[in-house]
Amino acid sequence: MEWLDDVFGTSKPIIAMLHLLALPGDPNYDFEKGLKKVIKHARADLAALQEGGVDAVMISNESSLPYLTEVEPITTISMARAIGELIDDIEVPFGVNVLWDPIASIDLAIATGAQFVREIFTGVYASDFGLWNTNCGETIRHRNRLGGEHIRLLFNIVPEAASYLSKRPLNEIAKSTVFNTNPDGICVSGLTAGVETSTQALISVKNAIKDTPVFANTGVSISNVEAQLEIADGAVVGTTFKVDNHIWNPVDTNRVKKFMGRVKKYRS
Repeated sequence: MEWLDDVFGTSKPIIAMLHLLALPGDPNYDFEKGLKKVIKHARADLAALQEGGVDAVMISNESSLPYLTEVEPITTISMARAIGELIDDIEVPFGVNVLWDPIASIDLAIATGAQFVREIFTGVYASDFGLWNTNCGETIRHRNRLGGEHIRLLFNIVPEAASYLSKRPLNEIAKSTVFNTNPDGICVSGLTAGVETSTQALISVKNAIKDTPVFANTGVSISNVEAQLEIADGAVVGTTFKVDNHIWNPVDTNRVKKFMGRVKKYRS
């Protein structure tokens, strides 16, 4: 648990999602305006999130739908370009997530100096993107070969739009994941981005792995954040910070300020 304070400077940290627009190779990429548009949008969202007082940001290619489980090189390269353009403006700890490719996420973290990664590192799933497999041992060894032992790994054990091929209970999955792979944190999600994480799921996972940080990964809002943080050790927040609470809209500074005001009051 101590690493949360070391990285984020607070207990119960709020990690804000910095969603990039569609990138080269993505179906919805704006060829005419190019990466300049992506970077301009990301810079505005970053400024709004930091002004609003978030504890950290996590940069992801959220608009790369439909997602790949092994991304094209251009995706990681484009994300590195965008982060390189933003790096002097980033004032809080930051992480990365290349959806849904753990090796690419590690590569991007190494290249940009990110302090943490969120990914699907374990399990086999039936998903909207096909049969989805992982190789955690390979990924951890890849990180260590690159000298990235310091990069904290947040394991999402409830992938969005997917279900385990195994029918084991979630608490058993959490317990064996911690025993076998020693994650720095566990993320528990709802069905998709913006869908509230089940309180029952959070309780079940937290009771199973009391010594490992557990994050509410989706659907945390100003109306439920206190209840979520009563159970979870932190939260990853995206949709609720957007204009009109819509995932593809820009970040609304006032929504961020109100949310973080409630969080800081709760923490105090």
